[in-house]
Amino acid sequence: MRKVGLIGYGHVGATVALDIVQGGFADELVIIDKDRKKAEAEVLDLLDALALLPFYVKIYVGEYDDLATADIVLSTLGHIELIKPGGDRFTELKANIPEIKEVSEQLNRINFKGILIATTNPNDVIVNIYSQLLNLPKSQIIGTGTCLDTARMKAQVSRALEIDARSVEGYVLGEHGNSQFTAWSTVRVGGQSFLEIAKEKNLNLKDLEEKARQGGFAVFNTKGYTNVAIAAATVSLMNLVLSDAKNIAICSHYDENFSSYISTPALIGKNGIEALIKLPLTLEEEGKLKNSVVEIQEKINYFS
Repeated sequence: MRKVGLIGYGHVGATVALDIVQGGFADELVIIDKDRKKAEAEVLDLLDALALLPFYVKIYVGEYDDLATADIVLSTLGHIELIKPGGDRFTELKANIPEIKEVSEQLNRINFKGILIATTNPNDVIVNIYSQLLNLPKSQIIGTGTCLDTARMKAQVSRALEIDARSVEGYVLGEHGNSQFTAWSTVRVGGQSFLEIAKEKNLNLKDLEEKARQGGFAVFNTKGYTNVAIAAATVSLMNLVLSDAKNIAICSHYDENFSSYISTPALIGKNGIEALIKLPLTLEEEGKLKNSVVEIQEKINYFS
């Protein structure tokens, strides 16, 4: 029986819940939110939809005690209303830290032993804090990290080449923030290096990278929030754990070499992060990755 807890039922949480229910990815979904009445209304909406969907999912607004037997808890809480157009994700940090502490206290109280996946921003800083507070191995605490940024890079490459984004391989590494970078040495299309393709077609790599970096704000600046793509990233990582996929995916995980959470590829299964994947990066890319770790640590130190 696949039991999932979801903490924080805003734009992202509601979309994650919808994806889970429509896909039948869990047998039991427990919703926790400070605004219980709103959460109950959202759940009622989902319950009304069940008769029209191919899967049954037990859905309810619960208490932290209900998460004691959960396989996965998804941290989707946040304060996106604090981010100003053109700003960055660290604007949320001061508001999110007290809530992260409360969630951690409650999960420790109920002796939660499952996997925690966080979308909460600034993501790499938040999972670093969760790892300090939760009574869990670091391998069981995962952030969505640059999973979404990698998808945005693939989307930009696919538009430039007019192909399906799923035909693009490669990674955006580092923090889910301004110091992230596309590791172009890892990007391939149909087995061919994208660097070679870009040279042949006279494509601007810096422009493609910046569009991927600013992809979230391109949505946020008009829409006022982002939800669909980050929900897809969250559910994709959740499914790798629930199915014990042993799949290599990009996410924010603890790396002993850096003594920090950072986004690089990892092997994901039922135990969370089961192995780290060493990429043959260029010297320039190695430097950018180290710089990204420094950026994350500076922000942790500033707000701690």
